[in-house]
Amino acid sequence: MQTSIFDEVVERRKTGCEKWDMLKELFGREDLIPLWIADMDFKAPKEVIETLRKAVDHGIFGYAYRLEGYYEAIEMWVKRRHNWSVKREWITHAPGVIPGIIVAILALTVPGDKVIIQPPVYPPFSKSVLENGRQLVHNPLKLINNRFVMDLEDLERKIDKRTKLIILCSPHNPGGRVWQKEELERLGEICLKHNLIILSDEIHCDIVYPGNKHIPIQTLSEDIAQRSIAFFSPSKTFNLAGLRTSVTIIPNKNIREAYNSILEALKIGEPNTFGMAGLEAAYRYGERWLEELINYLVENLKFLDSFLKERTPKLELMYPEGTFVPLINCSKLGMNPTHLRDFFINKAQVAVNIGTDYGPGGEGFVRINIATPRKILEEGLKRIERAYRELNL
Repeated sequence: MQTSIFDEVVERRKTGCEKWDMLKELFGREDLIPLWIADMDFKAPKEVIETLRKAVDHGIFGYAYRLEGYYEAIEMWVKRRHNWSVKREWITHAPGVIPGIIVAILALTVPGDKVIIQPPVYPPFSKSVLENGRQLVHNPLKLINNRFVMDLEDLERKIDKRTKLIILCSPHNPGGRVWQKEELERLGEICLKHNLIILSDEIHCDIVYPGNKHIPIQTLSEDIAQRSIAFFSPSKTFNLAGLRTSVTIIPNKNIREAYNSILEALKIGEPNTFGMAGLEAAYRYGERWLEELINYLVENLKFLDSFLKERTPKLELMYPEGTFVPLINCSKLGMNPTHLRDFFINKAQVAVNIGTDYGPGGEGFVRINIATPRKILEEGLKRIERAYRELNL
């Protein structure tokens, strides 16, 4: 069988790698296969590595400035990949999507205002709201035929005069949904009706599987574009999370000025020398690498799904439409969250994310990371199978 560049196993222990070096601290043991945090075990595109090497060879790491090529790379990437026409003046920044969301919360609300999230969803959403003195409102997704859908009737019931924002996860993490245009349009209509601003986390927008299409929230209509902020980054797409660089798109001038004023007040808007260079290289030269990555992830998904069906039939993959961190439905095991965690961490010796960490609706699920060489994925699954057999189901 022809090998892939993504089959290479890179030793990441003792490199300051959260995924591998924090196992003892976070899970209580070091002998785990880490299939948890949304961080790929793959080298970045060679063009990115070469660009960063040139930056190192230059040898001067003073204060950085974003040149026009940086903005051009962003504009060309989203137009080519998502048919999204972004104007230069709409582009602003953050050292990560979650810091950007926090900046938006601080800019557009006051303490006591309400912010809606749609659990089960990425845990930093709730922390970003609560740790900044705002009220958190849950609009839980509905699970229908092993697939999450929005409950828009519940959403509208929960909006009142203190409700200012909704944080949308698109594509959805951990549910793996790539929201369809009709779903997003209905959500947008409700937000416009009640004057809500949509904070759209689109960090997983480039990891979308065949048969699905990511719809940037701001492409739906001019009205929705004027009432939304979109966040994305090359970090998930090209495994560059450590470069701490993300993009914020704000078409509305008043909202953009409010956002930028907080960015300036916190002094977190200046570029990272390597993040800036890595982003531009990835968006200019990384497309072929990305296509190869998606093909590899598709095969990993097929391998995972087949393995579970054949060897651990009470564990069911929620087949994702996008992202590389799908959910596995473990509800047929009949375990509570504590026992489920013990099963995977101590019995199977595989580090996964427990579904309840993502809020209401996450019960009975675990999130698994498939962006790893198939050899590592297979070893993790074999460990799960051994623990599963010991249950004598």
